[in-house]
Amino acid sequence: MSNPQLTLGLALPVSWAREDFLEAPGNQTALAWLDRWPDWPNGSLLLHGPAGSGKTHLGHIWAAASGAAFVAPTDVQVAAIDTLAQSPLVLDEAQAVADPAALFHLINLMRERGHSLLLLGAAPPAAWGVTLPDLASRLKAMAAAAIAEPDDVLLGAVLVKLFADRQLIVGQGVIAYLLPRIERSFHAARHWVARLDAAALAEQRAVTVALVRKLMDEAEA
Repeated sequence: MSNPQLTLGLALPVSWAREDFLEAPGNQTALAWLDRWPDWPNGSLLLHGPAGSGKTHLGHIWAAASGAAFVAPTDVQVAAIDTLAQSPLVLDEAQAVADPAALFHLINLMRERGHSLLLLGAAPPAAWGVTLPDLASRLKAMAAAAIAEPDDVLLGAVLVKLFADRQLIVGQGVIAYLLPRIERSFHAARHWVARLDAAALAEQRAVTVALVRKLMDEAEA
């Protein structure tokens, strides 16, 4: 028998393929903008939405189509701008870039060199607290699309996929029980699937409505 404590530490494979992205009304505008590439105003686009809403997945879909490099906010430093601006880029969690001047120069240099730039953020730029006027102006002028929280149909599909990613097949009763009881967010879906997976492994049992009820009762206690 496998050791459940060891199993919990294993990394789960993630597919960033387009066919594995769950399309819904709340993300269709973002997808439509990706499909317009390279016809983006000034060669740039900003997608924003809550944690777990699919921004990173969309970034990988576009990176596969455009040959873009994927960079983190910590990579955006003044000394690195020339090196970064050599090809199309996806900047994840753009609102977390520590040096606003570096981001401003990156946007300008990417435009000068004719390379497309996709920024991913947790909120619209107006909520980033940008104090550098030139950067605020650049971000305000950038084409942008929001990704909404999931509706019941999408959230149900997300739950099924998250369980399947962990090689767990659950009954429709589990999904129906979870939907009205969890926060309406991708983050909450991931949280509860991970908790249920861990509990099922630790107790060597299937994920059932009884297990869901038990964990939710414990969380409320």
